[in-house]
Amino acid sequence: MILSEFELSGKVALITGGGSGIGGGITKGLAEAGASIACVYNRHEPIEMQQYVESIGGAFLPIQGDVSVMEELPGIIQKVLDCYGRLDILVNNAGICPRASALEYTEEMWDSIIQINQKAVFFLSQLAAKQFLKQGTRGKIINLASMLSYLGGFNTTAYTASKHAVMGLTKVLASEWGGMGINVNAIAPGWIKTNLSAALRADPKRDASVKARIPQGD
Repeated sequence: MILSEFELSGKVALITGGGSGIGGGITKGLAEAGASIACVYNRHEPIEMQQYVESIGGAFLPIQGDVSVMEELPGIIQKVLDCYGRLDILVNNAGICPRASALEYTEEMWDSIIQINQKAVFFLSQLAAKQFLKQGTRGKIINLASMLSYLGGFNTTAYTASKHAVMGLTKVLASEWGGMGINVNAIAPGWIKTNLSAALRADPKRDASVKARIPQGD
């Protein structure tokens, strides 16, 4: 059956920001397919997500960490290995999107967004790829790009720049690592109702503008 092609029993998936929003949906999907889950969170422990995964018979490892801090990345990988002994899938989902006009963007805002949305994606991917090769197994890396990897947007200068970079990074890593058995792909979601888009949805004019461009209108 075709669904057997998506069966992930025995695989270990690491998802950054996997406790809620788009990351939460990805976590549920991977767990339902049989993967053991390692979920990186920063401030809010993913208690409900852990309860859900365990309720369907899955394994769930919460890892508190800040992926924007480069020194923490090796420790995150090591915690996965200490618990499960291997790593098979990395989902680079964590990201931030403070909003301001391009005329008002600060250097601090720029640096914080690029750090977590772009730099952390590469260096965590590098660590995962090295682990795949050490294991002698194939591996999967999935990056969260955005429709703003293709468009301009409004009030999202650094976010848009970072998501363009994620798309380019995905292409070069797929080219370099594909021959080693490491698949690197990106997902580019449109507008999704999550905490990240809450400010936009709270603005009636911007919300209406977005919905006008969606065939379903919602």
